[in-house]
Amino acid sequence: MKNGVVIVGAGHAGVQAAASLREEGYDGPVILLGDEKELPYHKPPLSKTFIKDAAAQPQPLRGEVFYTGHTIDFRPGTLVERIDAAARRLELAGGDDLAYDHLILATGSRPRALPLPGADLAGVLSLRSVADARLIREQSAACEEVVVIGGGFIGLEIAATLAAGGRKVTVIEALDRLLGRAVAPLIAEHVRQRLRAAGVRILLKTTIKRIEGEGGHVSGVLTSAGEHLPAKMVITGIGVVPNVELAETAGLTIANGIRVDTAMRSSVVDILAIGDNASYRHWQTGGDVRLESVQNATDQAKLAARTIIGHPGDYTAVPWFWSDIGDMKLQMVGLTMGSGRQILSGDPAENRFSVYHFIGDRLVAIESVNRPADHMLGRKMLGLRFSPTPEQVAGGTDALKAALAALPAG
Repeated sequence: MKNGVVIVGAGHAGVQAAASLREEGYDGPVILLGDEKELPYHKPPLSKTFIKDAAAQPQPLRGEVFYTGHTIDFRPGTLVERIDAAARRLELAGGDDLAYDHLILATGSRPRALPLPGADLAGVLSLRSVADARLIREQSAACEEVVVIGGGFIGLEIAATLAAGGRKVTVIEALDRLLGRAVAPLIAEHVRQRLRAAGVRILLKTTIKRIEGEGGHVSGVLTSAGEHLPAKMVITGIGVVPNVELAETAGLTIANGIRVDTAMRSSVVDILAIGDNASYRHWQTGGDVRLESVQNATDQAKLAARTIIGHPGDYTAVPWFWSDIGDMKLQMVGLTMGSGRQILSGDPAENRFSVYHFIGDRLVAIESVNRPADHMLGRKMLGLRFSPTPEQVAGGTDALKAALAALPAG
């Protein structure tokens, strides 16, 4: 293993993969390539604390000493132009080559481009990196009116943050509710009502005809209903696209992401893919998924490291997600696809409740608003493949804890 492991992408997945290789005892070279010049950082705070606090700095995933102390060759600002899978070699921008024994692609995803006239105007922004967050922070300080296109998690997090800072924010969503298929309709409606009460205007079943500008800078948007919305900043949040171009050009199988097996191996056995860019057959649903979460990136990275050192397993991690939107902490565990029955626990009027999703009698997911205990119990229950009865759900935290305690050991 003279050339070691090269990891392309220095986000949550890539950094965890490098760390896990050392934790698993891998003693060959580990080279981590990042396209940004920053020390790898936490991304979730960017849409919240970072953009509202002018003094906030990126939160490093690991201190600089971690990389040197664990002999991880971190190379920031390094772009890969091509993978030569047959020769096990990368072609880097600038003309250098880099050989590998194993390659991990942790290339993540990028915001979906907005296919509209005016999308290239200054002041039309999206959020994926700390550089994007800095632009949003700087430009929001000089504008009063903001339009957010897309009612997904990122768009709503930014909308809530900017509205709390005194901006007049309008969210435009093409569907008939917020958060699409991400959460139950009850939670989506609760989020809409709380945001509206916080001063965010929300337009559902509305699209954009064009983005308007003056002197090369955005001045507003024209909706499908013919309404002109003035705005000095427009933030787009209409989903993401997995970064698969390197893999596709190298001949790897692509299916809504880089297709991997249960051990994170691509169709080329010495190339693995993890995180936002990897698609796989999910153990719970039996369907193909591509998950965008810190948890998924981290757990897949740990498994990829074990696969490389010769101890592969099946990826059976329970997926969980979170989002902070205004005064709501949303926590989701499991996947709701195919669920046909929901049980409510708690009271939405108190801004504290959970929705339990079942397929038949089998618990498949829990979505919580300001109920962290339900979320943690849900992770335990799904991890143990345990499904509570409706009576146990109605009994709340104590009843669920008692039900788990009564399970046979092992």
